[in-house]
Amino acid sequence: MAFDLSSITSGPRSQPPRIFITGPHGVGKTTWACSAPSPIVIQTEDGLGMLETPAFPLATTSAEVFESLATLYNEKHDFRTVILDSADWLDNMIQKEVSATHSEKDLAYGKDTLLIAEQWRLILDWFNALRGKGMTVILVGHVEVKRYEQPDGDGYERYQPKLSKRASAVVQEWADCVFFANWKVFVKSETVTGQKSVKKAVGNGERLLHTGEKPAFLAKNRYSLPDTLPLTWQAFIDAMPVPF
Repeated sequence: MAFDLSSITSGPRSQPPRIFITGPHGVGKTTWACSAPSPIVIQTEDGLGMLETPAFPLATTSAEVFESLATLYNEKHDFRTVILDSADWLDNMIQKEVSATHSEKDLAYGKDTLLIAEQWRLILDWFNALRGKGMTVILVGHVEVKRYEQPDGDGYERYQPKLSKRASAVVQEWADCVFFANWKVFVKSETVTGQKSVKKAVGNGERLLHTGEKPAFLAKNRYSLPDTLPLTWQAFIDAMPVPF
């Protein structure tokens, strides 16, 4: 391809998004992902439950994940969305495989994290290839509460993806959207007899999709979405500036 002034383009791109959705257990991340058009799930954990969504057999090795991706790329099908459920179970799988196939010397001085990240890059390349064939890509992941140390201030605890550190960075950089799903929580003050008022967290069951980062969690998007949406696929589609 020749790169000259005639090759310059502008305006919104309409490629399918690459989404990494995280959140606590049971909030409905997989249900949200499976609401996307014509989904197919690559399972690394048995988390579909009662969802009647087409899925490959449970993958127990990263090679089986690669095989599923290659099948979607090479064979004709009508699926429009590919879902990985879940990213953290795949990350654990990769960690074990790297440890089992390399010596302690090979893994010393943080080389294990480089090997894990490299395996992730290969997997994400496959997802990019499927995106190039018109498929939306959704990675589902769990979170853990970890302390975050600010370089210019005090540290604090926040929800973070339950991935190895370098792999988490690779996935976040790759994704067009890093969403955080959680229940809507209200803080309510109650007066306890003989004591000062205390604050309690209460909720009404409403679930939210956070699209922008806050001190309590990681999130981002490349589409100028509202900071918070209802946790429904339709709400996400309605907020997108361009169709895909």
